[in-house]
Amino acid sequence: MDIDVLGELDVRENGVSIAPTAPKPRQVLALLALHADQVVPLSLLVEELWASRPPRSARTTLQTYVLQLRELIGAALAQDPPGDRVRSAKDVLVTAPGGYMLVSGGGTTDVREFERLAGLGYRAMDAGDFPGASRTLQEALSLWTGTALAGVQAGSQLEMEAKRLEESRLCALDQRIEADLRLGRHRELLAELTVLASRYRTHENLHAQFMIALHRSGRRGEAVDVYRRLRSTLVQELGLEPSARLRGLQKSLLVATPDSAQAPALSLDDGGLVPVR
Repeated sequence: MDIDVLGELDVRENGVSIAPTAPKPRQVLALLALHADQVVPLSLLVEELWASRPPRSARTTLQTYVLQLRELIGAALAQDPPGDRVRSAKDVLVTAPGGYMLVSGGGTTDVREFERLAGLGYRAMDAGDFPGASRTLQEALSLWTGTALAGVQAGSQLEMEAKRLEESRLCALDQRIEADLRLGRHRELLAELTVLASRYRTHENLHAQFMIALHRSGRRGEAVDVYRRLRSTLVQELGLEPSARLRGLQKSLLVATPDSAQAPALSLDDGGLVPVR
């Protein structure tokens, strides 16, 4: 079974999609797919579908959705190669004590591959292997084809999972950009950071990276303007001033020359530009 959730939901068995179009069964499949090979408790499935006000028939209705999914799985299993072990839909969508489990059978899941590659990228960053980190993190990010769980009506559980996945994506993106800055690719990053700063209008680290890339490209005035726009947005929308690190970075930009800003560390503890040694 192949599972994709980093974009439009799709779950395939023998290359045949088993993703239903009806919203509720699609929610059930999405939650099972996110936790493939683990039992998803009935209580979580009920909460996802009906929040805190489930109908009296909630469990019976959930069983109906499971039956609908098993019909789709059964049709896909009909494509099993001759001679393989005969499987039923109940072997793939298993009824377990207290819940249900979707058995991946060793297939691919884009979430697990993303997490594996991102982990390799973070370790490469820690080891100072910036080319390897940039390459591996970009490979991880390329698995995303859109917003996580696109096309799925999300309840509380799926909303939480989508936010978790988006935060993981932003962390990987942040570290890939950091690796590219370390490699002196500031000019190549400008177009991407222009879009990201517009999309994530209160994300301090992306704005810090944008400021540094602009400064190194000889565009110090524009770098300072990025800080001013960020500060205005933070004050107006959140009632917050930029962090001490951002304020220190802005002060450093006002007095620094481009050559003094080589590959600054961008952790939240930094107060300004930190040259590479």
